[in-house]
Amino acid sequence: MMTSLALSLLISLSLSGDKTSIESTGKAQVSEQVLRLSEPLVQDEKTETFGAVMSNSSPKLQLKTLASNPQNYLKSAFQVDTKIAKVCQKKGCFFIAQDGDTVMRVSFKDYAFFIPTDTAGRIVRLEGELVEKELSQEQAAHYRSDLGSDSALSASIQAGKVYEIVASSVRIPKAL
Repeated sequence: MMTSLALSLLISLSLSGDKTSIESTGKAQVSEQVLRLSEPLVQDEKTETFGAVMSNSSPKLQLKTLASNPQNYLKSAFQVDTKIAKVCQKKGCFFIAQDGDTVMRVSFKDYAFFIPTDTAGRIVRLEGELVEKELSQEQAAHYRSDLGSDSALSASIQAGKVYEIVASSVRIPKAL
């Protein structure tokens, strides 16, 4: 009876498309699914672009430059090549950009698009603007929770005055 119940569970889970495994104890273990809540606006053999079409006129900057002199770049369009250190695992509605020790939260203009939740580790080009905002304790806790278990990156999200990038476009290399 228990074997047929476990087999039925395995078959139904396999048919549902969930990434699931049965541990040796017979309990179902569901792993994280990749979410793609937005379709790319443009794609080619190597990349997908989410959000708006990327312009060729915005100056290219480094994340370290933005972080070291944020007042110089507020509300001015720019492009940055950066590593996605971690993506919001709830929806892909923000990510943490990283360049060496420099990290910065990246959200998406007008909450109009999201990126796939499995894109951490990839080097992307984004176009956007730097904004200054006041982050409440509740917002900081919410963002840390959405990142998942990576405590080092979660610790970088603190309440208070923060600078973050609001991206209008993100070009992501396709997975190999």
